[in-house]
Parts: sequence; structure tokens; C-alpha cells
Amino acid sequence: MVKTIDGGVNAAKGYTCASIRAGIKESSTKEDMALLMSEVPATVAGTFTRNLVKAAPVQWDSDIVYRVKQGRAVVINTGIANAVTGAPGLESCKKTAEKLSNLTGIPAEQIFTASTGVIGPQLPMDKILSGTEAMLPKLSDTREAAHAAAIAIMTTDTKPKEIAVEFSLGGKTCRMGAMCKGSGMIHPNMGTMLGFILTDAAVEYELMLKTLREVVEETFNMVSVDGDTSTNDTVLLMANGLAGNELLAEEGADLNEFKEALHTVAEFLATHIAADGEGATRLFTAHVVGAPDVETAKVLAKSVITSNLTKAAIFGRDANWGRIFCAMGYSGANFDPNKTDIRISSAAGEIKLVENGLATDFSEEKALEILSPDAITATCDIKSGSCEATAWGCDLTYDYVTINADYRS
Repeated sequence: MVKTIDGGVNAAKGYTCASIRAGIKESSTKEDMALLMSEVPATVAGTFTRNLVKAAPVQWDSDIVYRVKQGRAVVINTGIANAVTGAPGLESCKKTAEKLSNLTGIPAEQIFTASTGVIGPQLPMDKILSGTEAMLPKLSDTREAAHAAAIAIMTTDTKPKEIAVEFSLGGKTCRMGAMCKGSGMIHPNMGTMLGFILTDAAVEYELMLKTLREVVEETFNMVSVDGDTSTNDTVLLMANGLAGNELLAEEGADLNEFKEALHTVAEFLATHIAADGEGATRLFTAHVVGAPDVETAKVLAKSVITSNLTKAAIFGRDANWGRIFCAMGYSGANFDPNKTDIRISSAAGEIKLVENGLATDFSEEKALEILSPDAITATCDIKSGSCEATAWGCDLTYDYVTINADYRS
């Protein structure tokens, strides 16, 4: 049984973290670097952006994940993305890893780097290297350190995103802690999000990578804020085995438990990214049911939450079901519009807007009431099977344009 507990990214055994203000972005006064560390080498799986323009840290980290398959530490910075920086950008990743390696004895090829911020500028390596060194004495396993690290990796996020869970494998109690950042340039195929999930379970590499990919597809890849797929998105999963369970290496009840824990963590982070979309006032969920297969349901759900017209209607509390229906129609998925029902719901209740492809005689006043809370769900039933899928997005507001009109300043 998976249980959510109070904790952050360092909740599992053998992990510490730290954060500091290195001054990477002079206009900001917040902490802008974080360091994650495992006491022992951990098996590491990861998923990365599908954007052809891949930031230097994505290139550096994916090499470690797929070639080395082990890691001990992650150095994270905000303010500058280290993307579209060519060979010097990759050299910056190497220098950062070598700096920490020289200070700790950890092999440089077991040290990940992660960056988020403005695309184009080179990292100020004097600040990155001095910040890396300054964080070492601050490493801690306290709840306060985890919370500070979650804040340090924020960019346009308005709140930190962190979670911890407890579960059991082979009779041994295991923990999993996580944090992520993400608010804008978010689109299915992962977005400008950095996600770090640390567990003390012992899990075989190939099985862990397969499980992570499955969970990411169901969670992070079902989120969209603005339709832009980032150059930097990264999710790293580290498993150091200090919980003492027998190595999880095959299908069965323990794998199901591990996947449930990972799914709980990833869905929490994914929905909080959507709710904290740049300028957003409402979390907007699309739930497609009655589909002949999961892929059809996913395509339809994604199309609804990525529709700018629908997102604008959610912001305006307008029960414009035609925009939802339209987005389903151009999604590329095959369904029968004449069999489709559409409902909207929130903490204020539920109302059916469409039945068998035709508008119902719904109350506009009731619809306005339902669309007023900060979390809205559109349920679309295409009545063609038993499969379903959920996607998460947010409304489109004036503030989204304001934030992104002067992002570099």
C-alpha cells in the first residue's frame, strides 16, 4: 500500500540536498542552485525532451543514463538553460561535474547537471563552480533542506512542487521523495520541467527504465500549459537500494507496488505543474471515457486541454462546449460525434452539456457556478469501448502573455 508522507526530495534513506543563491540571474534575489546527493551509487533511469533542439544538460545526462546507468549527484541551476550553447555548453556540464568530482571523489560520469531558464546565453561558470562548492557543506537530510531545494529550482513557478511516499517491497519499507519545476513551455512529450525522483528501493536498471517510461507517458506526457515542447525537460529516477529489499528484477506484486508509488509521485507533480501554469487561475482536466483503446482516449484528451479556444473559455467561465467538441474533432482520433456526451464538473457540482452529439437544455447560471472553482474537469464519453485517459492543462489568461512578453528581462 502506497502512503503519502510529509517529506521532499530527500525523504528516502541515503539522500541529502542543499541549495544556494549563486547570482546567476542578477535581477533575481532567490536561491538559484540546488544539489542532490546519494551516499552510495544509485541505479538511474531517465526520460528526456523529444525536441530535436536538446540542451547541453540533456545530452550530458542521457549519456550517463544510457551508458553508465549509475549516478550519485545532480547539480541544478536556474536562470540560464544552457540550451543552444554548442560545444561550450557541453563543456560547462563537464566542468561542473569535474568540479564536484574533485571535491568529493565521485566519478564525474556519475554526476548529472540540469539547467532551466533563458535559452542562448552561456552559463557563468565562475558562479556555477563556486556555487557547487558552497553547497557541499550545506548538504542535509532535513525537511527544511528539501523544501528550500524545491524553491531554488523554480523559475516562473509560483509555488514549489514536492512529494514523498512510503511503500513496501519484499517486506522492507521503502521511500520515494521527489521535486520538480515547471510552469511554462509545457507540452505533452514533457515540457520545461525538471523532475527528480529519489528512492531507497533496489531496482534493476532495465525494469526501472521501462517502468519510468510507462509512468511518464501516463502522467508528465499528459500535461500541457502552452503547446511548447522544451529543450531541457528531464526526469531522473535514482534508486540507491539502501532500504534493503531484494533487488526488484521481475514482474509481480512488488513491481506493481513500485509502479503505484512512482505513478502517485509523478501524477501529483504533473497535476501541480498544470495547475501552476504561467498566469493560470484554474486547473483544467480532460477525462475521456468509453474509448475503444487507450491511444484514442489519450489523443482526444490532449487535444481538449491544448485547445487555446477551450482554455480561454475556461478562463472566462464560459460553458462553450462547442470548443471542446471542435478540439476532439480535429484531434485525428476516430470517434462518432453522434454518440458523444460532454459533462463539466467541479467542487460546485456537475452538468451535462452535450448528449449524443446534441446540446442539452442546461442552465447557464449553473454552468457558470460549476466553472468558478479553481479546478474544472471536462468528461467526454464517446461510448465506443471501455478505455479511458486523462490529460491536465490550465486556462489561458492575460497574465500568460505578460509573463512571456518580457521573460528575458
